[in-house]
Amino acid sequence: MAPSVVSIGGVAVPSADETAYKVVERGHLEYNADNELKGFGKFGQASYPHYLPTWKLTGPKENGGVYYPLSPYSHTERGLSADPSFPNLLPKGIAKLENLTPKLGTEVSGIQLSSLSDAGKDELALFVAQRGVVAFRDQDFADLPIEKALEFGGYFGRHHIHPSSGQPEGFPEVHLVHVSAGEGKEAGVFATRTSSVAWHSDVTYEHQPPGTTFLYSLDIPVDEHNLYSGGDTAFGDMVEAYNRLSEPFKQLLHGLKASHSAHEQATASRVRGGIVRREPITSIHPIVRTHPATGQKALFVNPQFTRAIVGFKHEESEALLNFLYNHIATSIDLQTRVKWKPRTVVVWDNRRTIHSALRDWSNGARRHIARITPQAEAPYETPYVAPAEKKN
Repeated sequence: MAPSVVSIGGVAVPSADETAYKVVERGHLEYNADNELKGFGKFGQASYPHYLPTWKLTGPKENGGVYYPLSPYSHTERGLSADPSFPNLLPKGIAKLENLTPKLGTEVSGIQLSSLSDAGKDELALFVAQRGVVAFRDQDFADLPIEKALEFGGYFGRHHIHPSSGQPEGFPEVHLVHVSAGEGKEAGVFATRTSSVAWHSDVTYEHQPPGTTFLYSLDIPVDEHNLYSGGDTAFGDMVEAYNRLSEPFKQLLHGLKASHSAHEQATASRVRGGIVRREPITSIHPIVRTHPATGQKALFVNPQFTRAIVGFKHEESEALLNFLYNHIATSIDLQTRVKWKPRTVVVWDNRRTIHSALRDWSNGARRHIARITPQAEAPYETPYVAPAEKKN
């Protein structure tokens, strides 16, 4: 039976209570505290217990703890001020780089993010915009006071407070990705699905979705040989996904806009006994967006939050969106994956990439990661330019 359609902000989208929940995310309020504080089997206690998740309504008391709608803010794109030779971020003879693929993903060692000057942070924003995702090894981020980690992330934009995820006590700006020890032995997502892959760009339902984003490891799964294995994060290159399309198809996409909905995520959280810190919204964004620092065009749709193409009939919208989703998901030659290790900080640009956590371990190991999510500009599109019209 096809889902019914409702009007949200004047845009027809599937009804949240009849649409299969697409967001694979912990929404309940419980986890085994003993397993986290005392350990489970051979897995000891959580390495960073002050980062264990809480689910509380931490907004204004006069509004029942629910946050008011986000107000517009003027975003400063740090990459526009960067030296493109990256002398402060990647000093010669000190920083060591290894590209994961030719166009997407780089591993960096030899530098400490927390010690960067503002000039180095500007270069970080540009470098991540150019490479899509960058994994920095041997970082001290997790050992910093949470306030200091937030201060670093806040340089890149206003902190986003997730409406339903777990947060460290007292720090609603930190989004936690948490699978407790022992929980990985349960069927979990595979009770109803054959794959844990859930491609998305973070919270694209916001009017100003994230840009430069930070994820840092707290506890990483280990296998029976005590080697770090499992729970990688996959990334897809939405710039390259756009570039692969034919010129007539690109021209078709330009000017089109799509709705991105938070309603399904909010409903899923409530059904699972979770909370909603801010009432859900729907935003309208261009299907092709332009990056302010690089000028590159990227596809900006994802199956988790994108719901319908504005002005298209349901079948037309589904056909075009499903083509784009399949194009992104099956083109492994525009994807990469980051292997998690202790003391790793992964920085990516939500404006040019899509990603998915991979739930591929089942021995009860803990996976505990923290995310800092600065918001960026409202997505915008620059006009399509045919190849013959492009300047040499």
